[in-house]
Amino acid sequence: MKTGLVLEGGAMRGMYTAGVLDVFMEEGVTFDGMIGVSAGALFGVNYLSNQAGRVIRYNRRFNADPNYLGLRPLLRTGNIVDTDYAYCRVPRKLDVFDDETYKKSGVPFYAVVTNIKTGKPEYIRIESVYEQMDVLRASGSMPFVSRPVRIGRKLYLDGAITDSIPFEKFREMGYERLVVVLTKPDGYVKKPMNAALAHAFYGRMYPKFEEKVKKRHEMYNETIRRLKKLEAEGGVFVLRPGAHVKISRVEKNPEKLQALYDVGVKDARDAVGRLRAYLAQEPCEAGKFGR
Repeated sequence: MKTGLVLEGGAMRGMYTAGVLDVFMEEGVTFDGMIGVSAGALFGVNYLSNQAGRVIRYNRRFNADPNYLGLRPLLRTGNIVDTDYAYCRVPRKLDVFDDETYKKSGVPFYAVVTNIKTGKPEYIRIESVYEQMDVLRASGSMPFVSRPVRIGRKLYLDGAITDSIPFEKFREMGYERLVVVLTKPDGYVKKPMNAALAHAFYGRMYPKFEEKVKKRHEMYNETIRRLKKLEAEGGVFVLRPGAHVKISRVEKNPEKLQALYDVGVKDARDAVGRLRAYLAQEPCEAGKFGR
């Protein structure tokens, strides 16, 4: 029975995921495959490069730089994150990503992107982070504050718009025993996006994407409902923030980033025993450890 790790996005709320994954590395917890959305994809690849601590380190170091993240790059380039700075200079020069170790891991990793013409999610396997950086960038390119990313002849944006927590897709792909890392606390309910803004940005050229943006809250809340049902049945192991840390999607304060990261570390350490039991259980024991 193949095991799979599913990583929700959430921009800087992904610091929670970073903490969880660093504990998984420390404890030697492994999976047969991984799938990530938005920040879950961008941060999750560091798990397969075996670079514990890298995500919190480079975000603490660079997020406060106004040329890296925020209004300045948005006005200058149309992207709230400076793409050359974040996707070229940081991983290749300033805090080097170990692409060779990533490739040698042998673990399939998929990033979710949204095709803005069709309004449908696509699931792209990342064979090399350096060679497919645009796929990861597309997965994390939030609507309204990011330009669409061209991959081949197609344009893409944030995978979270169409499949925020792709546990059902991963089950379809043959990963029967799943661990899902969420970035929102239990009880979170997503609210609608601004419909007028969605129409102004995307209605004329990309009406199918506009529709998905306007209905994203419905998709997300229904996905959570199905996930919680499966969790109650013991069919999935879920980690979600056990403590509330108020944090912006584009958080610059290193202490707030650290605080949420530390929640992820604590939650993962508290759960690792139950997690090992869940991953080791026989198929006929389904439901015994998932609650």
